[in-house]
Amino acid sequence: MSLSVELKDLEVLTTNAKQIQDDVLKEILTLNTNTEYLQRFLHGSSDKELFKKNVPVVSYGDVKPYIERVANGEPSDVISGGPVTRFVQSTGTSGGIHKIFPVNDKYIEKLGYLVDVSSLITSKHFNDNVAEKGKKMAFLYNRLESKTPSGLPVSSSFTSYFMSDYFKNRPSKCNSEYTSPDQVILCPDNNQSIYCHLLCGLSQRGKVVGVSATFAHALVKALNALQIYWKELSSNIRSGHVSEWITDINCRNSVSAILGGPDPELADLVERECSNNSWEGIITRLWPKAKFIECIVTGQMAQYIPTLEFYSNKLPIVSMIYGSSESIFGVNVDPLSKPQDVSYTFLPNISYFEFLPVDHEEDMNNIVDLVDVKLGCYYETVVTSYFGLHRYLVGDILQVTGFYNNTPQFRFVRRKNTVLTVNSETKTEEDILKGIARATLVLESSSNSMLMGFTCYADISTFPGHYVFYWELKAKDVNDVVELDEKVMAECCYALEESFDALYKRLRSKEGSVGALEIRVVQQGTFDSLMEYFISKGGSSAQYKTPMCINSSEALAVLEDKVLARFYSEKSPPLN
Repeated sequence: MSLSVELKDLEVLTTNAKQIQDDVLKEILTLNTNTEYLQRFLHGSSDKELFKKNVPVVSYGDVKPYIERVANGEPSDVISGGPVTRFVQSTGTSGGIHKIFPVNDKYIEKLGYLVDVSSLITSKHFNDNVAEKGKKMAFLYNRLESKTPSGLPVSSSFTSYFMSDYFKNRPSKCNSEYTSPDQVILCPDNNQSIYCHLLCGLSQRGKVVGVSATFAHALVKALNALQIYWKELSSNIRSGHVSEWITDINCRNSVSAILGGPDPELADLVERECSNNSWEGIITRLWPKAKFIECIVTGQMAQYIPTLEFYSNKLPIVSMIYGSSESIFGVNVDPLSKPQDVSYTFLPNISYFEFLPVDHEEDMNNIVDLVDVKLGCYYETVVTSYFGLHRYLVGDILQVTGFYNNTPQFRFVRRKNTVLTVNSETKTEEDILKGIARATLVLESSSNSMLMGFTCYADISTFPGHYVFYWELKAKDVNDVVELDEKVMAECCYALEESFDALYKRLRSKEGSVGALEIRVVQQGTFDSLMEYFISKGGSSAQYKTPMCINSSEALAVLEDKVLARFYSEKSPPLN
């Protein structure tokens, strides 16, 4: 389908959002009304008003038993009117809990559709001559699928997409839109994959017009790998041979074909640029035709924007797609908007969308349809999908920023209850307090000190990022002084990490994409100074509470100025 037709379709969708949403709900209810889950609420009806009156708004705990029954081998119609052919697994951003959601090929097609639309929008804004648009160096990865007890595959949304016939037979594949062949994307070893992505990208440096990854963190990780491997990559380019440790045969053969043969001139250039003391602008120095960076930088990924700007000489950072394991949602129709201003236009043909005002969480009667949201207001997304989720609270807090034709645009504000994150893991206030309680037991049973105050933040100034906790200690006895025992403090760090969920432990212990937790002990009186700082900014001394997590650089400076000592966890938490 041509570019103009695709973009015209987008105009039609967003202009007729109300009718399309009604049609989508009718189609979903007709398909699913006789499932065991919906039958008890709708009794075979597909009426919209009955749906809104009788079907409750739910969270994962409410539908988990039905999902698990299908995963364990019961028929799909326990929850889905269509066949369940696989499960999509969340990354654990909701309090570290991994969730699985039933899907089939229709989900893959919708994700692929959104990817195609976003690519066309990007091309329209960044490529004057579509026939000479060049390639994207895309750091895309595949993870090994797991299986449910009944044998159905379980994987992330994008692994499901990459493994699908839709991706393997996509029309754009004929145009070689990526510098890396599919064999690199599909390689199950991420270390081999990232190395080969870099090698392919360097070998075709003159064709690269965009550098992309799904999330900003993945792109930062790729740049970190470049810092580690640039000498070896240069050696491969100089010799025309791929390193022996690349053992995935499909990956190796496809990359060897792209490498072609020795290229000492390119090898010299890579060595010259990468051996420079400063890596500022390394992306534009190695890939001079690059016009943009493409990755998700909204929500928790916004913390990586300064790093990407440093490495790219402030190329435009494009955040195109908004979606989750529960549903695909929308696309950014204005790629040139600044990362902090990115809004996503919901596509009304994907799922049925409702919205719960954030100040009315206890009153479900305030839920409104997609086209009825109000400008400037904050909502939590409620989704009804084709695959068995009905009035499901996604847990994302959004703000309405405008309308594209008749369809609202939303800015992602935050995950509900999330306060601390480095990668794809998240920590809620409850998680942090649980960890502090465990660490305090270690402190008080092994030293003369007690914890008087704490706060924390996610430090991504180095790679990998890690959690930093600021502790103010006081001796238990008035006449004693605080004695900082390195072993005890390291055990406190470990106790905090041990209390965290399985996703954190995997990223920390197995994948190495989260660094060792750090405790920085500050001078006594530091938290009084912190309170004075916030009061000076307009806070109330009567209502002041020490923030659980610090996001202000000025507030961090208050803490950093009074750091006495730093301690790290000396061992990784167990994976169990």
